[in-house]
Amino acid sequence: MGTDNLFWKRKNKSLKRKSRNRGKPPESFLIVCEGGKTEPNYFKAFKLSSASIRVEGVGMNTLSLVQVTQKIIERAKKDGIHYDQVWCVFDKDNFPIQNFNNAIGLANKKNIKVAYSNEAFELWYLLHFHYYNSGVSRKQYFAMLSKLLNAPYKKNDTTMYQKLLDKQSTAISNAEKLLKTYHPANPGKDNPSTTVHHLVIELNKFLSTEYKKHCKS
Repeated sequence: MGTDNLFWKRKNKSLKRKSRNRGKPPESFLIVCEGGKTEPNYFKAFKLSSASIRVEGVGMNTLSLVQVTQKIIERAKKDGIHYDQVWCVFDKDNFPIQNFNNAIGLANKKNIKVAYSNEAFELWYLLHFHYYNSGVSRKQYFAMLSKLLNAPYKKNDTTMYQKLLDKQSTAISNAEKLLKTYHPANPGKDNPSTTVHHLVIELNKFLSTEYKKHCKS
């Protein structure tokens, strides 16, 4: 009788563990963005079916962004929350080259991945349409995008992901091709360049079936 009770106690514990595991996504993302709207709106639009995603727009840049990301991770740990992948998303803009490169270096030391853009995030949007390998000022990005979209480009547009989805594979190819032109790589000087596609590729692994079809088209 005692042996039977022990068997069922172990069985129940095993079932409870399996039940908890079924309810927990196999992967979790924390994405902390420099901008308050442009980048968060884009990444929040990813429809993930087998992962959880938390996107924060904190209004800080380079080193400050990496430091605040560390604080978010620490607070999450206290609440028993673990993120499998942590990403910082920020731009070169007009910040000193050293600041930009130091931020990337600090992130790497803290096991935080970086999706950077030189000069700005909108370069990632432009690469959906054409390959660009000469420096373009962020001031020109808006006019270029407005022409390509046949409508005024707005930074707070919540539909950019959907508008560009059918061209995403082109953007990934163009971004990868662009990175390969820099030997050795120096993110602060490599204008134009972006690693946003690295984050996009990771997120695409956990997309719902419907969105995967769009990305492969």
